[in-house]
Amino acid sequence: MLTFPKTLIVGLGKTGLSCVRFLSKQGMPIVVADTRTSPPGLAELQAEYPEVTLALGSFQPEILKDVERIIVSPGVATSEPMIQTAIERGIPVIGDIELFAQELNKQPIPTIAVTGSNGKSTVVSLLGAMAQIAGWQAGVGGNIGTPALELLKPEYQLCILELSSFQLETTYSLKPTAAVVLNISPDHMDRYLNLQAYSQTKARIYNNTKIAIYNRDDPLVNAMATGAGTNAATGFQEPTTQIGFTLNIPQNHDYGIMQHQGEPWLVQGLQRLLPIAKLKLPGQHNVANALVALALGYAVNMPLEAMLTALQNYTGLPHRTQLVNTRNGVRWYNDSKGTNPGATIAALQGLHPKQDTAKAVLIAGGESKNADFTELASVVAYTCRAVILFGRDASIIEAALKDTAELIRASDLAQAVQNAAHVAKAGDHVLFSPACASFDMFKNYEQRGEVFMQYVHDLD
Repeated sequence: MLTFPKTLIVGLGKTGLSCVRFLSKQGMPIVVADTRTSPPGLAELQAEYPEVTLALGSFQPEILKDVERIIVSPGVATSEPMIQTAIERGIPVIGDIELFAQELNKQPIPTIAVTGSNGKSTVVSLLGAMAQIAGWQAGVGGNIGTPALELLKPEYQLCILELSSFQLETTYSLKPTAAVVLNISPDHMDRYLNLQAYSQTKARIYNNTKIAIYNRDDPLVNAMATGAGTNAATGFQEPTTQIGFTLNIPQNHDYGIMQHQGEPWLVQGLQRLLPIAKLKLPGQHNVANALVALALGYAVNMPLEAMLTALQNYTGLPHRTQLVNTRNGVRWYNDSKGTNPGATIAALQGLHPKQDTAKAVLIAGGESKNADFTELASVVAYTCRAVILFGRDASIIEAALKDTAELIRASDLAQAVQNAAHVAKAGDHVLFSPACASFDMFKNYEQRGEVFMQYVHDLD
């Protein structure tokens, strides 16, 4: 009789449940552990798989008995003592993306992998829209929406994955057709030793990829652009082809921007592709997102006409520089997905590419995740009329932004919106881009954004 090793799944939620479903189909014995006594997905798990062993509450040493493999959810740090004990015992520790990769390698299909501090979801969703217009059956998921294991369907011609640094930590055998690190800015500094460690984790996405896309404007990303060949230190096959993107004039066949008859165009090399004015996505950061989507689509031979059509139709995802309302000459934007300083910087610079444009009133605050707000301060100094601060770490941000703009404290988001309405002048933008996580006051960034939009509509 064929027997399987016992697998321990650490962390339930959407990812853990997808792992249970995948492994159960193969008849593998499973134990699910979670420090929460009532984790998300528990009711579904018990209804669908009553035979699965559960270990809820604090991790106990005996949980590792007879375990021959651990699948850890992205939200669980591998520095967790129980995980470290398993590693010391030689028990393999992987994530759902590695499980996905191992299965995909048996019957490979083209795969695009996208990571970066900011812009991942927009680029991945835009690629999905491009594939749909091209008539391709494409699975879109990973760190956004559908768990990766649920994309293993025979009808898919393409897989488009958003990957977080947490997922990349435990991924070893993914072989993307094309991969990109969009940008690097300090994030999750409560989990990583320093920015270098965070950046190195992001760079893992290039391991074994065929075509690597690099942000020529980001020094940390561009430094990842090593030559082709095998990396003897890791055994990984480095990219065989490189493509760059830039918000400047591109070199060779990279993607970038050039002027034609007085207006800027998206270009590849010298080939004009689309006037930027035809994009519906606001901001310079979304011009970069459009360029990288074109580069990734090109890498998997997506039809250019379909990609350009998608770019002209795509209006973006909720909570990402989303226009909420125009009131008394002031445009209100919801960028609740701005959960780190880099995202807020991109949004501010995107809406205010020149220092002589209208000013912003920024609403920010929440859980800082040990972020460094120094670079945000320099951008606030020339883009913002005022900054409204709320949330647990408002004082940390206030200290960093001293002498940059008028700083106003609010007790909660409702008061922050009222304060912004009072301060903003006709022609200004009010930008809700917290530069922090939401968990001090909200369930997630989506709820935070919905609450913000409701407060804005209530002003009328």
